Amino acid sequence: MPPATFSRLRRFGAALGLALATALAGASGAAAEPRLDAFVRGFKPTALKAGVSSATYDRAFRDVTYDAEAIEKFGKQLEFKLSIANYIDTQVSDTRINKGKEMLQQYGPVLARIEKQYGVDRYSVLAVWGMETNYGATMGGHNVISAIATLACCAHRRNDFYRRELIAALKILDAGHVTPENMIGSWAGAMGQTQFMPTNFNPYAADGDGDGKRDIWNSVPDALASTANFLRKHGWQPGQGWGREAPGGSFKPAGPNGPTFVTTANYRVIKRYNNADSYALAVAHLSDRIKGGGRFVTPWPNHSPPLDEPGRIELQTHLARLGYDVGQPDGKIGPATRQAIAAWQTRQGLAPDGYASVALLRQIKSAR
Repeated sequence: MPPATFSRLRRFGAALGLALATALAGASGAAAEPRLDAFVRGFKPTALKAGVSSATYDRAFRDVTYDAEAIEKFGKQLEFKLSIANYIDTQVSDTRINKGKEMLQQYGPVLARIEKQYGVDRYSVLAVWGMETNYGATMGGHNVISAIATLACCAHRRNDFYRRELIAALKILDAGHVTPENMIGSWAGAMGQTQFMPTNFNPYAADGDGDGKRDIWNSVPDALASTANFLRKHGWQPGQGWGREAPGGSFKPAGPNGPTFVTTANYRVIKRYNNADSYALAVAHLSDRIKGGGRFVTPWPNHSPPLDEPGRIELQTHLARLGYDVGQPDGKIGPATRQAIAAWQTRQGLAPDGYASVALLRQIKSAR
């Protein structure tokens, strides 16, 4: 078969597979809608018993729909999918570091006030903000009630956890902190600029701008103060860093041949925000980089470095020529490019980590 004919058939097969997957997903969503409807009806007595008003409940669920993406992404967090080296390279990017330095200048007086009040250094607060939503740019776009109700109803596990989160979210609405349509968050229900789960709102959300409200969606001072309050109440030690890279350190996240670290209690406090070493070390490293520190000295073992911008554009160009939808090659590794990389890796029998590395580009070029 001529290569051109084979290529056309392969693209047709990929398109057919995508159409079938989309149809199946639609059918699955349609089948789940009655389950969600029944859940909403059946959950109301539980919510009312917990103190949620009937009017708030009815308004919160007026426009709720089944969130298929929440079910699809459930249990697939990036920090548990990539290696720690790949995760840190991806998350602690030059773009995120430079943006953090801009935010340090823009919100300097706010951060200084928060640091004085809570004892949490401004760099760590900024790093959490940068990691969670890229400094407020990507809060998730999901209706929190729809996402959490879908997970409480239809996820294959942790339903009780999400039912508790749903009660907490309804109480936030009941108290008038936000309207249902403006309660925006991630597919997992994490809300606002620094991604608080609803059960964390009442004990930790703070009024950082002095207007008497706790608006973690629209007020940057509120979001940053809330993060500092969360960290301090979980044991943050003022005046103490998270730790440092040290040859004699006992923390070896990549094994004996990789970087080693000495960590303090504050590193463990960061993990209360997200209990993954890859996340905590990325926050810690980002805070150091915003402050002006350098890269880790010891290289990660068996680790291919990330691509520079020309390399990322070349990678996207190759993927597009192979029939993968990455949009216009622009050197930005977003969800579409990561999905394309993972799909190509799967076809090649490789671990589908979606990581745009020098080695990956070499593999794709040699496989053509």
